[in-house]
Amino acid sequence: MYYFIVNRVSGNGKGLKVWKKVEKLLKEKRVNYQVRFTERPKHAVEIAKEFSSEKCDAVVAIGGDGTIHDVANGLIGSNIPLGIIPAGSGNDLARALDIPMDYKKALERILMGKQRTIDVGRIGKEYCITVTGIGFDGKVADVNNSSKYKNWLNFIKLGALSYGFSVLHVLLNYRPVNIQLKVDGKSFVFFNVWLIAIANIPNYGGGIRICPDACYNDGLFDICIVHNITKWELLRMFPKAYKGKHVFHPSVTMIKGKHVEVTSGWPVIVQSDGEILTKTPVNVMIQKEALLIIS
Repeated sequence: MYYFIVNRVSGNGKGLKVWKKVEKLLKEKRVNYQVRFTERPKHAVEIAKEFSSEKCDAVVAIGGDGTIHDVANGLIGSNIPLGIIPAGSGNDLARALDIPMDYKKALERILMGKQRTIDVGRIGKEYCITVTGIGFDGKVADVNNSSKYKNWLNFIKLGALSYGFSVLHVLLNYRPVNIQLKVDGKSFVFFNVWLIAIANIPNYGGGIRICPDACYNDGLFDICIVHNITKWELLRMFPKAYKGKHVFHPSVTMIKGKHVEVTSGWPVIVQSDGEILTKTPVNVMIQKEALLIIS
């Protein structure tokens, strides 16, 4: 039995469209399944926890990284694998795991049942699967989630560009902040910090390779700190981040570690998997091989 959790509004309605096509295939293949649709924020966590008590082959998320974030939070600690059929704007976890964007191929992989474990981050009781962004990109995620142009770009199948639009929007008024950073007990101070990205996979924001060497099964975060740079220099550097070339800029510092503590001159937004979680100060810890994935 396969259990599906569908976010109908993900990707400006793409979630529902993909599910209808997947359901047709499941019936053709005579696969036993049940489906539940999310109705409110964090509903997918509740559904995944219910499903995790059942005997099943997999729980499959149809949606974007936010939906996957919630389903994963409901499954971690169980022995039930998570399947992914991408239907969001950015689909960054699917990109990192080489899960096909095509729903037919993604479903074929799930039915084949090949499994692997990946690391996750943890902030308090919340598990974080892709990248935790602090500061500028936290604000960008906040603006992007509520923007009208995100829905429009999803409608014309250019949803990954919405993050870039949000970067430009936030850039005009954002103030960088001084940061105290502790990584595995070693202390750092950075001035005029725009962002800190604590990455379990290389990419976020629809394909921005913020930490190009990050690996989801090495037991370490890759941490990118962008500091002491003017907004116009940042704007010029931004396109390089899509290929990971920003890491060579003198205002970019890269660090690796398992436990990251961040304190800032004033509270700034913390997002993970595109979802707003909290504000600084914050502790982020790696949980090695905590999530079972079908891929």
